[in-house]
Amino acid sequence: MPLTPLDIHNKEFSKGFRGYDEDEVNEFLDQVIKDYEIIIREKKELEERLNDLNERVGHFNTIEETLNKSIVVAQEAGEEVKRNAQKEAKLIIREAEKNADRIVNESLSKARKIALDIEDLKKQSKVFRNRFKMLIEAQLDMLQNDDWDHLMEYELDTTELKSTKEEESRV
Repeated sequence: MPLTPLDIHNKEFSKGFRGYDEDEVNEFLDQVIKDYEIIIREKKELEERLNDLNERVGHFNTIEETLNKSIVVAQEAGEEVKRNAQKEAKLIIREAEKNADRIVNESLSKARKIALDIEDLKKQSKVFRNRFKMLIEAQLDMLQNDDWDHLMEYELDTTELKSTKEEESRV
């Protein structure tokens, strides 16, 4: 057990023949007591400071652990978000590809239908053209017929017509 300043103060030495000067010894002991008290006080202050520093280090270690855990959680969350984003991107791409295929197929189907409609319209226009041509040719044949010339040669006496008309109006 270490000495205390009180132990030093209460220490009594036995007196021997031609012993040390008692005043010098007491002065020296007083000086030792003061220095020892100073050292003990400094030791206590250093121990308190060490305890404070250890508490702060413990606090900072706790903060460091919390930050490390937070970083790990944030990294895991980031990875999860990244994985989810990649999954969603793949789903969007698949959906877009399906829609693109559907649109392309619908467009091809419409193009085929339009091509068939065009072919049908071409056939109808040929038929119409032939019929119209035949109609015009028939009309031209009628105009070129000699019957028209005979009609022009036919003469009618207009006086007879007038008298017939007057008789009808009297009745």
